[in-house]
Amino acid sequence: MQRKNDLITYLAHDLKTPLASVIGYLSLLDEAPDMPVEQKSKYIGIALEKAFRLEELINEFFEITRFNLQSIILNKGKIKLAFMLQQLVDEFYPMLAPQGKQAAIDVSDELILVGDADKLARVFNNILKNAIVYSYENSIITISATQQEENIMITFTNQGDPIPAQRLDMIFDKFYRLDSARSTNTGGAGLGLAIAKEIVTAHNGTITAESNLEHTIFTVKIPS
Repeated sequence: MQRKNDLITYLAHDLKTPLASVIGYLSLLDEAPDMPVEQKSKYIGIALEKAFRLEELINEFFEITRFNLQSIILNKGKIKLAFMLQQLVDEFYPMLAPQGKQAAIDVSDELILVGDADKLARVFNNILKNAIVYSYENSIITISATQQEENIMITFTNQGDPIPAQRLDMIFDKFYRLDSARSTNTGGAGLGLAIAKEIVTAHNGTITAESNLEHTIFTVKIPS
């Protein structure tokens, strides 16, 4: 019950900031109908950006609630991993480019992963988004995958401030971002990695992280 109360409190706090921005900028537009076109365009753009942010937060909370209330049903099939990851990188180009970041894929075209394509795409989406947010400007995020015995190992490597060792075991906890060390403005709702773990576990796989001064690596292991 305490964790539920914490989540509700956190949700209210996290939604309040973008909502206040939307209301604030729309109020300015409403109060000044003769505002210069350039300034009006700027305010509309900010309000829209904050509205998208609000939508993203709400979707994340709905997603984790859904996973808590029911078991994850998998619709497994054969996935061309290189193709899926390339599509993912292409979708994130607008987020990578402004800070000079790149994502490089090192995956054989022949590598086939068996799993639920939609749900695993969500896993890789959440990990890559996290890597982009916490990587240095003008750095390269490397995504690689290999067959190792009866498992396929997918790794996401980025260069950024290291995650303290004592927190590595906590980053997949859905309540981790109740810790003020992570930014509400730059990160997601803090549920992306928790959702990723739920999906990977449903595939009988594991997801782990390691971090040092040189790089941070997220590794997903899925039985082939």
